[in-house]
Amino acid sequence: MTAQPQDFAPGHAPEPEKNLRAIRAALSLPEDREAFDAGLTAVLDEVRVSLDLGVLNDFVHRWWISACDSVRDPEGRRRMHAAARRVLAEGPSTPPGRPWREILAERQGR
Repeated sequence: MTAQPQDFAPGHAPEPEKNLRAIRAALSLPEDREAFDAGLTAVLDEVRVSLDLGVLNDFVHRWWISACDSVRDPEGRRRMHAAARRVLAEGPSTPPGRPWREILAERQGR
């Protein structure tokens, strides 16, 4: 299942076109642009080796979704990146290897 334009709630800003230039221009945060550039380099290298444009199409689609999110909710993107930085700096909030079912059971008071 893939997200389509109609899957997003209507916003004030129009969606970016689904091409590399428009997607990159719509990315409002430096973290997103840096990740886009690094990912594009990697995917183009993969395309050169595999001669499979499917990986490029997948890359464009995934980043188009992020670009739509960036246009609609730039503050939400900032909060997401801030939360990711906190998790990376502090480590996971649960011990590694602990089953998620056990954690959910504790939270539900079982």
